[in-house]
Amino acid sequence: MFWLKPPWDTHLYWALDLETGGLDPKCDPILSVGMVPIREGSIRVGEAWTSLVRPEPGNRIDPESMAAHHLVPADVATAPTLREVLTAVDVRLRGGVLVVHQASIDVTFLKRAYAANSFQWPKPPIVDTVDLLVKAATRARFVNPSAPDTDPELNLSHSRAAFGLPDYGRHDALTDAISTAELFLVLRKRLGAKRLGDVTSRH
Repeated sequence: MFWLKPPWDTHLYWALDLETGGLDPKCDPILSVGMVPIREGSIRVGEAWTSLVRPEPGNRIDPESMAAHHLVPADVATAPTLREVLTAVDVRLRGGVLVVHQASIDVTFLKRAYAANSFQWPKPPIVDTVDLLVKAATRARFVNPSAPDTDPELNLSHSRAAFGLPDYGRHDALTDAISTAELFLVLRKRLGAKRLGDVTSRH
């Protein structure tokens, strides 16, 4: 007998964003983490969690990244260690679905941090809103072949604006996690996704 997989909204999702001291996961530190859950298809802002992260000694913050997130060394000097923050992240990710905007950056940083701190990567299913933006654009062209053949806007703020979502600002980990969660829900509806497998990516 064929059994349908459970509907997408029976799963627990955690939208996550990182602010980092650069774009190289091999040497640049994670400076802050923001997470917000999506339960039964609704964003639960009251259960959101965020933390600054104290870099390891010798991990410098790229001045160009400071211009974006405005976090300077003094802001994170007394923050929890990366290991402490990862413990809190891991508790949330176990059994959940990870939602990020541009998994090639956030997931790469997370995996490297897990390995460096001897944590086992929990291998959560991953929803990448960048992938969903591409899927939505492809679907739109399929439905309307006369639609302009242009690449979708992949920047988080710009893509939200394209779907009529408000501008919350950017480069704050928790704000961006909430922004990603909202964009995910809009794209899920636009794509008509009914199951988890309709929205997950391979990373």
